[in-house]
Amino acid sequence: MSCTVTALTPDDLFSRYAAADGGLVWPCPFVLPAWLGAWWRVFGGGSQPFIREVWEGGKAIGLAPLRRQENTALFMGDTAVCDYQDFITAPGREPDFFGALLDDLKVQGIARLDLGHLRPDSAALTLLAPLANERGYKVASEQQEVSLEVDLPPDWEEYLAMLSAKQRHEVRRKRRRLDEAGEVSYRFLTGEDATGPALDTFLRMFVASRTDKAEFLTEEMERFFREMAAAMTQAGRLRLGVLALDGRPVAEIICFDYNNCVYLYNSGYDPDYTPVSAGLLSKALAIEDAIARGRRKFDFLKGAEAYKYHLGGREVPLYRCQIDLKD
Repeated sequence: MSCTVTALTPDDLFSRYAAADGGLVWPCPFVLPAWLGAWWRVFGGGSQPFIREVWEGGKAIGLAPLRRQENTALFMGDTAVCDYQDFITAPGREPDFFGALLDDLKVQGIARLDLGHLRPDSAALTLLAPLANERGYKVASEQQEVSLEVDLPPDWEEYLAMLSAKQRHEVRRKRRRLDEAGEVSYRFLTGEDATGPALDTFLRMFVASRTDKAEFLTEEMERFFREMAAAMTQAGRLRLGVLALDGRPVAEIICFDYNNCVYLYNSGYDPDYTPVSAGLLSKALAIEDAIARGRRKFDFLKGAEAYKYHLGGREVPLYRCQIDLKD
């Protein structure tokens, strides 16, 4: 049975797959319709959508959420705000999906696929790239970034035991110092609570905590953060963690709760509370919360910041893959 490839508009994608279902595997938060919709509304003005949907036997077997720049196809989204991405596929149908996609790309005049960032276990690297290579296309992959993650045990003390003796001592020591500084509370906000004044506070802390973050948060980027927070909240994926001392917020984090994993997207803290390690402890307490809720993994996402290693993160390389489709 042959496959049929159809083109979707962004509105088609966001309405048809609003529930991120359809029997397809959506491998990470950065390909969910809510996420892609927020990105498109803010950054999509200068892009040409190139979204392909592959069908066989009356069922969708995969989606390629792409955009087009002349004769090059890239993921919808970009590496400035999307830590890593991939294709959306039906389990076991990946070879058929990628075969049909490669055929269609050629017909549509696409000369190159430029994909990044990709995890080493992504369908793009493990299935698409080898298939393209078999067809005689030139495939080039290179590591460009690193992400960090930690597999979570069922118990907090077991997690601490996974850390080195020095790391374990530091987490406990910093927590004692925070407890001695005042009354500590830590909670996660969801729904409308996560997109109101608490989000305003997060953005203020985000800018105040590091110079590079202040430079990063342009007016356009702030608009994206607000669009993304609203969309991911509506999808039931966003949680805003608030660490407070004597009732005053001193650090906040944005996390996504998806597929039995907690993704730490970004964070900010009040520099006045650096002496009590408010920034690091807001992440440690998020890990404790994830363990208590039975999550299996905590993904620190892109970037090799020292705190990620201190909290037990292990490196996952992120690649850029280019596939030359020219004859």
